[in-house]
Amino acid sequence: MTDSSVDPQANHDCFVREVRASGLVWGLQSDHGWAVCESVEYEETDVYVFWSTAEQAAIHCTDDWAGYTPASLKLDLFIDTWLAGMSEDGVLVGTNWDAELEGLEVEPSDLAEELLIDEYEEEDDDGPQDDDRDRP
Repeated sequence: MTDSSVDPQANHDCFVREVRASGLVWGLQSDHGWAVCESVEYEETDVYVFWSTAEQAAIHCTDDWAGYTPASLKLDLFIDTWLAGMSEDGVLVGTNWDAELEGLEVEPSDLAEELLIDEYEEEDDDGPQDDDRDRP
């Protein structure tokens, strides 16, 4: 990722771009589970925080998260299992939060759509496919 002082939307966009390219998502894991924060936008809502690189995740292994280490998840597992489960659980996803733990809080289903959009665009490069056309 580039400069982490850019705005949260730019950090989020960078997350989506880099994760698509690498096929990996990075979080912080300990013996007690994955790093979670309280939402600043919604009361009684947790935010699971993920980064696009191990280096960015490692920066946050301090203070309350000193016992955590960066751990990767394959993108397909993250989308199919993690984001689906987080959506069911009513939690949010934080993407590429900065050193002050500030960033976007995203609905898991919205993030899944963003991470998959390139696949759909590539499939449709030959033009729109009309599934409702007349069939013999």
